[in-house]
Amino acid sequence: MTARPDTPRSRRERPAKPALTREGIVGAAVAVLRAEGLRKVTMRRLAEELDTGPASLYVYVRNTAELHAAVLDELLGTVGPAPAGGDWRERLEGVLTAYTAMLLEYPDLARSALTARPSGPHYLNLIETLLALLDEGGVPAAQAAWGVDLLLQHATATAAEHSEEASQEDWDALRHAVRTASEQTHPHTAALAGPLLSGPPAARLSWGVQALINGIERTATPC
Repeated sequence: MTARPDTPRSRRERPAKPALTREGIVGAAVAVLRAEGLRKVTMRRLAEELDTGPASLYVYVRNTAELHAAVLDELLGTVGPAPAGGDWRERLEGVLTAYTAMLLEYPDLARSALTARPSGPHYLNLIETLLALLDEGGVPAAQAAWGVDLLLQHATATAAEHSEEASQEDWDALRHAVRTASEQTHPHTAALAGPLLSGPPAARLSWGVQALINGIERTATPC
């Protein structure tokens, strides 16, 4: 005798859910990020995705900030090693350009990365790569250690600045304000309006990286 179609099924007949793991939670968070954006990467949304309760996730991830940092670390795995060709400066710039490009794919993540504190293996790999390139260039160890922070800040801020949050109207308003600055009240801004607004983002990122490298090489740390 077969059961009627509307007969309730026992819970024991349902397929067993995969066990929760931190890796599985982060993987689901990355999938939600790619499909819906970082703002949807919440404990409640992931609980729905993983068919569990939000409280169960806190066993593996303390809060949303830690979750977003773990997502950032996971995506850092796509940045890859330093390019094989070129001198150490060019390869260092290549790594930071790849890092910036990854963040530009996820505007919300780019802004979150300004305050995120990733601590996973991919972030450590990125730091190790940058330190190794600075060491190859003969940069003193203490300056390299502090310099990595500056280089990542610059790359992250560049990605956040050029994310989709700012509308075209906002950028147009800024350009208009600079171009029409009064020579009487803002003489330096008026004189340098062209250079202030010149150059594509890639060129400005490259210049900024090289300017920072020069400063890191030549500026001793106070301790």
